[in-house]
Amino acid sequence: MDTTPESYLDLFPLETIVYLTPDSENVLEDIDPDKVYVLGGLVDESIHKQLTLRRAREQCLQTARLPIREYMVRAPNPRNYHSETLAINQVFDILSTYYETRSWPAALRAGVSSGKGYVLPDTAEQ
Repeated sequence: MDTTPESYLDLFPLETIVYLTPDSENVLEDIDPDKVYVLGGLVDESIHKQLTLRRAREQCLQTARLPIREYMVRAPNPRNYHSETLAINQVFDILSTYYETRSWPAALRAGVSSGKGYVLPDTAEQ
């Protein structure tokens, strides 16, 4: 992995960038090796709805969200808490696992903790 102080906007053509945000209406169905995926994230303890989506739109970038709703179900829990907002390391783990396995269920199992209120259908009743 390389790090740089330069912006991704200066390093890659806009048409190759996909900004990942839980607020996108577009579902990430596959990883395209010709695309650059930006993990939209905030270092903040509160959740700012739509902030990463607005940022991506301001930069005229494609957006996508992980397919949590498509592969997982809401698990009953005492607080009735369900969130698709994940930490950057969780998103990275999901993308890495998906890239290796080509299985969204395996990838989501690896990265979405049960504390988020979502589980795979085969574990919903456990």
